[in-house]
Amino acid sequence: MTFSFPSSPPNFTPLTPTNPPNNPNPNPKTPIQFSHHIPKSKFSLLASHSDTPPPPFPPINADYLDKEFRVDGVSFEGIGDGDLCVVKMGLDGGGGSAACAAVLLPSGVITSYKAKMWHGSNVEVIHTSVSEGVGGAVIRGGVSVGCGCGVAGERPWWPRSWSLMDVRGSSHNSIQVELISVNPKHGVEFKYLITLQQDLLSSELVVTNMGSSNLQLMGSILSHLEVSSPNATYAVGLQGSSYFNKPPPMSEFLIVPPNFNEKSRSNAKKSQFLEGILSGWSSREQKSTDEAKSGGELSEDVEREEGEDYAQLTEKMSRIYTTAPTKFTVIDRGRRTSVVFGRSGFEELYFLGPGSTYEQYGKYSYICVGPSAVLKPIMLAPERLWRGAQYLFNPNI
Repeated sequence: MTFSFPSSPPNFTPLTPTNPPNNPNPNPKTPIQFSHHIPKSKFSLLASHSDTPPPPFPPINADYLDKEFRVDGVSFEGIGDGDLCVVKMGLDGGGGSAACAAVLLPSGVITSYKAKMWHGSNVEVIHTSVSEGVGGAVIRGGVSVGCGCGVAGERPWWPRSWSLMDVRGSSHNSIQVELISVNPKHGVEFKYLITLQQDLLSSELVVTNMGSSNLQLMGSILSHLEVSSPNATYAVGLQGSSYFNKPPPMSEFLIVPPNFNEKSRSNAKKSQFLEGILSGWSSREQKSTDEAKSGGELSEDVEREEGEDYAQLTEKMSRIYTTAPTKFTVIDRGRRTSVVFGRSGFEELYFLGPGSTYEQYGKYSYICVGPSAVLKPIMLAPERLWRGAQYLFNPNI
């Protein structure tokens, strides 16, 4: 089946990919430049002074949100003491086999996405882990936004809490949930659009710089895909792609098995995705190949190439692909499922595989993929916006 990026449903915000500059020899240390001009009317959405509070948004209250935003196919359910809310989206389909998804507020994590497979069953695509923690349940996995921005040399900011801005569509066609997070101090606005269609779940970021300084955008959208076992899972279409071995990013939602990579985790502070990377992550990675090799570990500074077109994911890995295609397929023979992963706006691809040493159909039966901007940060000039997205496409219908 040939995969192409979807067209936008009527009256929805277009999922328009941003094309990077035409540079035949890109420097991985040079930020990408984007120059989408913001209409003057947009400036009313953000305060121009750092001491001005952000504009009010609806509270995280299931009853209130249900009254204000409910459309056909969307419902709201409160959790615990009412400070958490699940937004449930469902499309029409015969026999209960239609696509459905759930988003947790205020974190914005997509905790569930069920889609119909070729054998007729509705199968969970997203892998989520729930455990007990201090103060209540701890949710990890799912699809989460791990992108942040800031002025070079200063501590970055990234959205940890999202407010519901709008819900569009209906169960008859497609549903889109629009979330927003604002930082008046940096003059930046993040919009997060989650769109559910029968054969697609898309996550689009729209970042707007309304300040007077250049901002560097860095990070990833992290998607945990449910698999029976990495041993039965294959990545198809990455052959010839260049990649670097990198430690897992520091994310409160990322699932990393114990002792996954002790060497990398001990050095994670200097190479994490957000904290500190905007103030010289690249320069700190300038060390020789000989110094990088230790105890048989693969060097993080050595660029490698994917040799298999039908790569079995038995080995543990944490990689950033720099030349991967904008789409590839994940096939799980154990569950008889397949998912096509696509991206736009982002040039890089993050890939984490826990390996096949864990119990099948267990906590670590997943792979984590996501579009990223880590080795090459995105430079966002004043009065400009940037769009980036990932697509989980179901080719089984």
